[in-house]
Amino acid sequence: MNAHHPHLPDGTGGPDPSGPARAEDRPARLSVGVVGAGRVGPALAAALRLAGHRPVAASGVSDASRRRAAELLPGVPLVDPAEVLARSELVLLTVPDDALPDLVSGLARTGAVRPGQLLVHTSGRFGVSVLEPALRAGALPLALHPVMTFTGTSVDVQRLAGCAFGVTAPEELRLAAEALVIEMGGEPEWVAEQARPLYHAALAIGANHLVTLVNQSMDLLRATGVQAPDRMLGPLLGAALDNGLRSGDAALTGPVARGDAGTVAAHIAELRRSAPETVAGYLAMARATADRALAHGLLKAEPAEALLDVLAASGSEGGGPGGKGERKGPGGESEGPGSDGDVGGEADT
Repeated sequence: MNAHHPHLPDGTGGPDPSGPARAEDRPARLSVGVVGAGRVGPALAAALRLAGHRPVAASGVSDASRRRAAELLPGVPLVDPAEVLARSELVLLTVPDDALPDLVSGLARTGAVRPGQLLVHTSGRFGVSVLEPALRAGALPLALHPVMTFTGTSVDVQRLAGCAFGVTAPEELRLAAEALVIEMGGEPEWVAEQARPLYHAALAIGANHLVTLVNQSMDLLRATGVQAPDRMLGPLLGAALDNGLRSGDAALTGPVARGDAGTVAAHIAELRRSAPETVAGYLAMARATADRALAHGLLKAEPAEALLDVLAASGSEGGGPGGKGERKGPGGESEGPGSDGDVGGEADT
C-alpha cells in the first residue's frame, strides 16, 4: 500500500491559513459512500462534502435513517451496502460496534470490496484489525473515531470543528488518515491497535457515565422540589468539568475529598430511604474519589479511616461495593481479600 495512492488525500488536505485553498492545491476529491445512515455517517459525509468530496450513495432502512440522509445528504440515493461500495472510492462503515465484524466479512466474501478502496470505520472499540477481511481483498483500512456524541442533525457537522478523532491506521496510510480528519474539521490523535479497548472504555466512563450521573442528580433535585434542576446544576457542573480538565485531581472537592464521614453517612442513609437505586453508584464513586484524594494528598489519614469505615459498612449493608471487596488503608495498602469489580461501557458515537 502507498500513502500517495492517486485516489488518496495527502498531507496537504488541511485548510491553508493564508486564504481559501485553490482547486489545484487540493488533494484528490473522492466519491464517498455511507454504509449505515445512523447519527454518525451522514454527518461525516456532509463534512467531507464541505471539503469538496462527493457523497454518492448511502444505505439505511429505518425511517429515521432515511430522514437523516435526506437532511444531511440531499440528493444522495439510498441503495444496498454492496451498491454503496460499487459507487464509492471512500466508504464510511458507520454501523454499531457489534455489527461491524460481520458486515466487513460479508462485504469481503461477496466480492463487494475493490482493491485500492478506502474503507473507514468509526467504531471506538476496534482498530484496523476488524477490517482484515477487506484488507485481504485489497482495501485500504482506516479507523477514524470521532470523540463526540451525535444528534443526527446538521448541528453535528458544526461540532466536528476541533473534535478529536481516535485514529488507527497502517503507517503507510498515516498521511491519508490525518488529511481526512483535518478535512472534516477534526484533530487526529493516534491510538495504537492494542490500546483501542482501553481508549474506548475511557471515553465511556467520561461521557456515557457522566450523562447517567447528571440525570441521577437532576432526579434527586426534582424530588426535593427544585423546579429547574438543569439551571441549578449547569454552572456547578460546568465549573467542575473545567476545573477537572485544567487541574486534575487537585480539583476534587466535597465531603469525600475532605473526609467528612458524617456527611457521607447522612447522604447514604437518605439515598437508601429516598432513592435506593442510586446507592451502589454513590458508593462506587465515593470510593473511587477517596482513593484519588488519598493518592493526591488531599485526604489525610485520620479522616480517611473514618470515611472508609463508613463506605465499607454501607457497602456491606446493601450488598454493594465495599462489602466484600478489597479495602485500602490510608497508605493504599490492602486490608482484606477480594478485588473491586470493573465498570465498563460503550461510547455513544
